[in-house]
Amino acid sequence: MPSGRAAPVPRGALVLRGALVVDGSGGTPYRADTVLTGGRITAIHRETDSGPRPTATRSIDADGLALTPGFVDMHAHSDLALLTDAAHEAKTAQGVTLEVLGQDGLSYAPVDDTTLPGIRRQLAGWNGDPDSLDWLDPKRTWRSVGEYLDRLDRGPHGEGIAVNAAYLVPHGTLRALVCGWADRPATPAELRLMNEHLARGLAEGAIGLSAGLTYSPGMYAGTAELVSLCRTVAAFDGYFCPHHRSYGAHALDAYAEMIDVARQANCALHLAHATMNFQVNAGRAAELTELLDEALAGGVDLTLDSYPYLPGSTTLAALLPGWASAGGPEETLRRLADPAALVALRTAMEELGSDGCHGVVADWDAVQVSGVRTQALRPAVGLTVTQLARRDGVEPFAAFVALLRDDALGTTVLQHVGHEENVRAIMRHPAHTGGSDGLLVGDRPHPRAWGTFPRYLGHYVREQGVLGLAECVRHLSAGPARRLRLPDRGLVRVGYRADLVLLDPLTVAAGADYEHPRTPPVGIPYVLVNGVPVIEDHRRTSATPGRAVRRSPVRTTG
Repeated sequence: MPSGRAAPVPRGALVLRGALVVDGSGGTPYRADTVLTGGRITAIHRETDSGPRPTATRSIDADGLALTPGFVDMHAHSDLALLTDAAHEAKTAQGVTLEVLGQDGLSYAPVDDTTLPGIRRQLAGWNGDPDSLDWLDPKRTWRSVGEYLDRLDRGPHGEGIAVNAAYLVPHGTLRALVCGWADRPATPAELRLMNEHLARGLAEGAIGLSAGLTYSPGMYAGTAELVSLCRTVAAFDGYFCPHHRSYGAHALDAYAEMIDVARQANCALHLAHATMNFQVNAGRAAELTELLDEALAGGVDLTLDSYPYLPGSTTLAALLPGWASAGGPEETLRRLADPAALVALRTAMEELGSDGCHGVVADWDAVQVSGVRTQALRPAVGLTVTQLARRDGVEPFAAFVALLRDDALGTTVLQHVGHEENVRAIMRHPAHTGGSDGLLVGDRPHPRAWGTFPRYLGHYVREQGVLGLAECVRHLSAGPARRLRLPDRGLVRVGYRADLVLLDPLTVAAGADYEHPRTPPVGIPYVLVNGVPVIEDHRRTSATPGRAVRRSPVRTTG
C-alpha cells in the first residue's frame, strides 16, 4: 500500500476501508477503499493505486468483508409492508436495497372505489389487509399508480421507506378495474381502456407490466390481449413480467407462449419465479434453458428470476380452477357452499387437474398451511391438507373446502413441489436474477421472505459451488439493474448510487428455516441504502432512506 499523507475527502463523506470489492460485473474482485458522499460513490482507491489513501472522520473498517452492490429483489410482495413496517428487516437484513412490487398481476393501483374492496380481499392472504392504511382517507391512500409511488416516498411515517421500490402495473388489477372478475375475453373497447390505464401508469413512473395467468381475473385473458398490452409497454421501454399459465403439466408450452407474446410485441420479457415444478417436470430444466437460449439467439430481450428453495408459496384459493374464481371472492365463496359446484370442483382438482394447480391433480400431502387470517384456525398452521383431514375425520377435499370457507379465502400455503436439480440448472443460466417471491404475512411464511439472498451466497456459492461469488453477485445486482433500465445502480462504480452491502463471504447464510421463518441472516453486518446505513454492526438503524424508483418513460415510434 503506498505511503504518504492521506487524501482528504469531502465533509460528510464515509469511507468503507479495505473491503474486497465484488463490484457486480462478474469480474475479478479487488481490495479498495470506497468513498461515499451525498448518497453516491465518489471515489474508489484500489490497493494497487498510487497515492495516499482517502481519509474521513467517518469510516467503516471493512477488512475481511466483501463490498457488493445492494441486492435487487426482482419479485417482491412488500406492496403494503413497506407502508406499515418502517424497519422492514425481512429485506434490509438480507442486503436488499431495491424491491420490485406489483407482481403476479395483482396489486393496489390503479384502482377505483368499486374495485378496491375486491382487490383487498383477494390479496389479504398475500399482504394482509391493514386498517392502519386508512384506505378511505384521500390524503393517506391512493388510487392511481402515481399516487401509490408518492405514498411510497412518504413511507409509514412521512420520512421514506426502508429500501427503494419500483412498481409494475398489474394486469389482473387492470382487468378488474375495466372488466370486473368476468371469465370472458375483453371487448375491443375494454382493451383500449386497459391500454389507456396502462399507459398512464407507465407515464407516472411504473417500470412495466406484470401478469398472473393462474390467478383470477388475469387468467381469463387470451394471448392477443397480452400482446396488445405489451405493445404499450414496449412503447415506454418497459418490460413484461408474467407469472405464466403453468409451472406444472404444461410448463414449457406456457413459457413458449410468453416468449411469443414478447416477440410479437417487440417487448422485453422477464419470466417470474422461473421454475419447473411437480413430478411431471423432474429433471427437465434443460428443456427450459434450451428454450430460453433459442429465444435469446432469436433476438428476444429475456431475463428470469428464481428463488433458491424447493417449495412454492401461494394462497390456498389459488389452487382452485379458473371457473370457480370467476366473479370475484364473493362468488367463489358462494360456489364453495353449492353442492353441485362442489361435485364439479372435486372432479377438476382430484381427477382432471385444475388450471389453478398448474394442470396437475392435487397432491394434498404436498399442500401445507403456512398462515390463516382467522385466528381461531391457527392450529391448522403447519399441517398438510391430508393431516388436517385426518385430524378432523374427513376426506382431504372436504378439509380443503372447509378451510377456504372458514378463513374467507385468506389461507396461505406452501406447496412442496420443487426439484433440486431444476433449481440449480436454472440459477446457472446467464440471464438469471434473484427474486424472493416472499409473502411477509402468516404464522409460518416461506423462509425465502427472510432468507433468499444469503441462501444464494451461503448455501449455493460457498457450500455447494453452484455459482462463484462474483457471478452470483452479478445475478443479484447488475443483472437486475440492467433489466430495470437503471443506469446508476447495480455496480460498485464511481458515480453510482451508494446502495451497498458489506458481507462476510465465509459466514454469510440464511437464518430462516421452515420452523423459524423470520430468523435474520448471519454474516451481513452493514447495508446502505442511498448511502445511509440501514443495517449497522448487524443491527437495524432507524433510517428510512428508500424511495420509489421511477424510470422516466421513453416513447418510441412505430
